[in-house]
Amino acid sequence: MPTSLRLAVAEFRNRPGRAALPGVALVVGVACLLAALMLSDAMVRATNEGAPAVPAGVDLVVRPPLFGTTAVLDQATADRVAQVAGVTVAQPIREVRADLLLDGGRAGDRRATADIEPDRADLHRVPILEGRSPGSDGEIAIDRVTAYEHGLKPGASVRVADAAGRPLDVVVRGITKRGSLGEEPMIVVGEGLAAKLGGTPRVEAIYVLGGDRAAVARAAGEGLPVDTRAEIAAEPPDNDLAAVLLPFSILALATSVFVASATYRAVYAQRQRHTALLRCLGAHRGPLVWANLFEALLTGAVAGVVGAVLGGSVAWLLARLFDGTGLSSLLGAVELSPPLLPAVGQLVIGVVTAATLSAFAAVRPALAAARISPLAALRTSEGQTPDQAVVRRRRIFGIVLVAAAALMGGLGVLAQGSLAAIFLVLFSGITAVFGLFGVLGPVVVPALGRIFGTVASRFGGAQWKLAAAEVRRVPQRSASVAMPLLLAAAMVTFFAVTVGSAQRMEDEFSNEPRPDAVVADSGGRALAGGVGAAANRPEAALTVVLHGVEAEQRDAEGHTFPTQVVGADPEPLRDWLKGHHVAADDFAPGAVLLEEWYAERFGAQVGRPFTVEGLPGGPRTATVVGTFTGSVLDDADVVLAEPDLAPASKVLVAFDPGADPAAYEAGVRAALAGSPTVLVKTKAETTAQNQRYLDLGIVMLMVLLGLSVAVAVTGIGTALTISVQERRKELALRRALGVTKGGLQGGVVAEAVLLSLVGVLGGGLFGLVYAELTLAAVGVFAWPTAAVLPLLVGGAGVVVLAVLAAFGPARGASRIRPAAGLAAG
Repeated sequence: MPTSLRLAVAEFRNRPGRAALPGVALVVGVACLLAALMLSDAMVRATNEGAPAVPAGVDLVVRPPLFGTTAVLDQATADRVAQVAGVTVAQPIREVRADLLLDGGRAGDRRATADIEPDRADLHRVPILEGRSPGSDGEIAIDRVTAYEHGLKPGASVRVADAAGRPLDVVVRGITKRGSLGEEPMIVVGEGLAAKLGGTPRVEAIYVLGGDRAAVARAAGEGLPVDTRAEIAAEPPDNDLAAVLLPFSILALATSVFVASATYRAVYAQRQRHTALLRCLGAHRGPLVWANLFEALLTGAVAGVVGAVLGGSVAWLLARLFDGTGLSSLLGAVELSPPLLPAVGQLVIGVVTAATLSAFAAVRPALAAARISPLAALRTSEGQTPDQAVVRRRRIFGIVLVAAAALMGGLGVLAQGSLAAIFLVLFSGITAVFGLFGVLGPVVVPALGRIFGTVASRFGGAQWKLAAAEVRRVPQRSASVAMPLLLAAAMVTFFAVTVGSAQRMEDEFSNEPRPDAVVADSGGRALAGGVGAAANRPEAALTVVLHGVEAEQRDAEGHTFPTQVVGADPEPLRDWLKGHHVAADDFAPGAVLLEEWYAERFGAQVGRPFTVEGLPGGPRTATVVGTFTGSVLDDADVVLAEPDLAPASKVLVAFDPGADPAAYEAGVRAALAGSPTVLVKTKAETTAQNQRYLDLGIVMLMVLLGLSVAVAVTGIGTALTISVQERRKELALRRALGVTKGGLQGGVVAEAVLLSLVGVLGGGLFGLVYAELTLAAVGVFAWPTAAVLPLLVGGAGVVVLAVLAAFGPARGASRIRPAAGLAAG
């Protein structure tokens, strides 16, 4: 056996605990990687298995037109294909929009997409998880996410709205394998029920049985691709969801390498007397370096096996966490159950990855340990003094980097509004992290620890001062432990503050006034006559009824644009616009108001005639009497003084000062109990919904960055373990002087809390500064705003994890006997 390998095995045999310490972070890192792979596989598998599949009996599929073509896939296409020789069936596969009445028997603002299954059972394409496909009428199948959120099972009764908005009782016959799409329900209906839902079905494909491919393609027309079932089945699956977790697991792995490298450095420092003796006995540097690398490979392989075995449990916990926070519903996959044990391929990935990264992390510490001269290594740690020239050069380099970062940040602010400003701030942040916490980390981290320790000692006693002193005793190790926590905290804070401040600026300083509430039908149906009266409640200061219609307007170049044209009673509309500071005194029959951008796009001028095309009864020509901001009239483009242009489509409402939006919404809903598809959308509700999505984004970022935080916290545990080993005599002396076991344990826990606070609060402050710099670089100056509760919960969670990581070292410190500790050499 080579000498290097014998030395590596001997170290594992003699001091297995110390040899395995660097692998702790790799265990967590590999567990996070395998969890991400296993959970991603489960998500992708659930998505792909739930996607509609071409039935086995189908020979050819006519698919939607290619981008940029004018071909149309419709019933006429199916009729042409059906005439081809040899074709026995040409079945259009359609979908239609529908209203599920689930929330208190009323429609939601997100309409369902209903796949219409043909009457022929052999042409059903949506896979069913529980129950069966629905029959032609009176039955539906519902996606698994919506079923999960509303507690629906096969046999449950629900309601859908028919073409007139009246409720229809239907039975849930099945739960589909697929999930919802961005919280939009996905249901399956039969031909009979689809005919009652109204709307215009969209043809997604045409299933063809029999016939020649070339003949079917000619009949379908140019621009409509015709593929075989085998070709469609061979198309690669959608793996987009896998990209959600993988980058964060790679970041966790990078963190584990950083922590493992710092741990190797500390372990090799503990063994430097042993290394010096080997050098004095004639050992060369090369075999010693190789011995350390072989040991690292062995440590990594063991860590890879353990981490891979734990990966399934971590994936299962992540799946439950996603369910609990609502993230799984947003991603369209709930109640995932990844396997608890990895496959052979995943196990190999874990072992190879951990062994490789472990060896990589050990290279620099191993070379540094082998370069120490025997005489220097034989000195006691108390006798060692750092090379002041090296320290001075390091500090100068760090100060230069920080100054360069400040300069780039200042230039970014001066160049505000340009692309260069964003890049300047980005590189400023990278340089500042490297300078402040990389090069100057041994200075900055102990200084922060001293500040926090001084403050905490006023409440917790002297052990906090001792904890701060321990952070300063080995500054390089403290900086290495705090760095990953700091980066994670900085990224979360940066995202939360940037998005939160931008949203607040939009809410407070937007020059686009909007209605306080909009009453409209979820499916665009005409409003009944009683809706206007129901909307005119005591909370409303102004109301105006709009009669909308969709039109196509052609510009001078021949391009057509969809146009939202509304008609309104002139007097209420003038009052509405006056209340929103829009001059419309001349708005009367024969006049037209245009949205500002729309008027500019079509070259319309006030006082000149303008023709509106595509209206019921023919085009209208009217005199332009003014312009308005589209948001004032809920994104209308053209306003005519014609209340009989179309049936009433929406009611805009402005509240009295101090009115309760929730009370108004409840009152209108109660008055319109017989109209379940009429929605009341208040500005406050829209703001709350936007805030919910922002909070979900922050929670998702915190959960995924939590993988890196978990790895970083193991660094605190390993650093404290090594610290306890190095301070056996000091801790024994404390016990001899009367410090209790609880006092020693509290001191070790205090060190963990200080290190976690340095990372969380230091990173939070850094993220806050660069969030403000980013806002300034884009030309926005605002006080920082963020969702505070998720940040506080996340910070408290990090501190709790640090305390848990300190439990083992604290217990070890309390078990040191004074006599044995003082006798240790």
